[in-house]
Amino acid sequence: MQQDRSFIRQCIFNALDGVQDGLSRYSGPSRVALLYAMKPDDPIHVVDPQNLLQGHEPKLKELFLASDDWRHGPANPSRIDGFKQFHPVKNLDLTGLISFGARSSIIFYQMWFTEHHPDMCSIGPTECWLEHAAWLLAHDLGTDSDLYTRTTGYVLRGYSTHAVRDYMVDEMNVFLGWDTHIRVYPILDAVLGISDTKEEGAWPQGELAFVEPHAADKMEFMIQLPQEGRPQLNNLKHVRKILQAVENSDRRLISNGRHIVGITNAELPAFNIVADFRRGYGFLSLNGIPVCSFFNGSFHSTTHKAKLVQLEELLLETSLEQASTHQLFQILAALVHSAETEKHGCTLVLDLTQEPTEISGQRLERPLDLRHPPFLELAKSLAKVDGALHIGMDMHLHSFACLLDGRTMPGEDRSRGARYNSALRFTTEHPQIVVIVVSSDRPVSIIKEGIEVSAQCQLKPMARCFASPPTLSAWIDGKLE
Repeated sequence: MQQDRSFIRQCIFNALDGVQDGLSRYSGPSRVALLYAMKPDDPIHVVDPQNLLQGHEPKLKELFLASDDWRHGPANPSRIDGFKQFHPVKNLDLTGLISFGARSSIIFYQMWFTEHHPDMCSIGPTECWLEHAAWLLAHDLGTDSDLYTRTTGYVLRGYSTHAVRDYMVDEMNVFLGWDTHIRVYPILDAVLGISDTKEEGAWPQGELAFVEPHAADKMEFMIQLPQEGRPQLNNLKHVRKILQAVENSDRRLISNGRHIVGITNAELPAFNIVADFRRGYGFLSLNGIPVCSFFNGSFHSTTHKAKLVQLEELLLETSLEQASTHQLFQILAALVHSAETEKHGCTLVLDLTQEPTEISGQRLERPLDLRHPPFLELAKSLAKVDGALHIGMDMHLHSFACLLDGRTMPGEDRSRGARYNSALRFTTEHPQIVVIVVSSDRPVSIIKEGIEVSAQCQLKPMARCFASPPTLSAWIDGKLE
């Protein structure tokens, strides 16, 4: 029995470690947790090495301890039936978490969790990732230990392309049914290949749309290529050259999944997959709904917009009314996202004092009211000038090209450059000021009182040998002590 428990722990660790590592590459640092019961009469056990479920104890207690509803579902099949009886179960919908659960003959109940990052294009691929983890864990636990190959962790680490494909195929089957001629894997391979192919030193830009072959035959084209001379999709260099014809326009390159069919500016068929190349990165969408982004030869969940959650929290702590807080946040977010899109660095000084602080820079005779779109557009252009924009609580731009000075301090990071370290020094001496640093090649930094409040915490590595997972009851009691 002790050996069985050790085997179960090893299977769980390999799956959990693989999912966490894979999702951390796909979405940024990600924690993963698991609730499970091996048999119908077993209590729920908790595997949460990095406290992902902390704060959800009351809800978990209500769902699993105060009620036995979670035990009810499809009849537990015989072990011989195996995975023919793998049943997804109801999502728990815990705030801030993505989850997937299932029952099977091997493991009666399992529910996987990971965090819902605020900058995700879609949670669909992540849900597919957790579903695959549930399948593989059930498979490993149903395999004789002598034949156990420990490949689950490796599979789940490199699952990003497969997760995107699985999600898109599921959606495609709902929309088109099983009888479809378009294949997703070749499309994904082509998108990544084209995104890494330069033409005369430039990264690709423009849209490449994939439609069903029968739908492509009915489209209106500006240019339609004859069937015998259509470039093949896997000829990446050729496709990259033709993509230049749709740069900076409302035109799209059209493919039937195997060849390039033509160029159009007409409306796409109801079912379509669009790769939007944006010089160095891009986005993949399905029927107009974002699925993921791609860069550096792989797919990612990020929207490529700064996560400004910490800034919003700082604004909520001010004396501003809720409506003004929202308006100020929208102004700052617009300036940040403009700098990101234009790929230039900038610094925004948010002055939370009643009277604007004296800052060395180009003062304005009349501060610009950034609530007016023309002035906000002007501020976006002024952000390109060396120096910082000085913005007050009144939502006015008071000066630009500001120089942030200050004395050297512990905690400076010389690898981050002048903008970042000047912000650390300046906010140390001006505690009522928040500085937002947008770098052309790094995430956005939000700095207050000499501390980067937006810094990502490094996940603590999971111990390879961990104790037997506690029951949910014992876990909750320990958390509440």
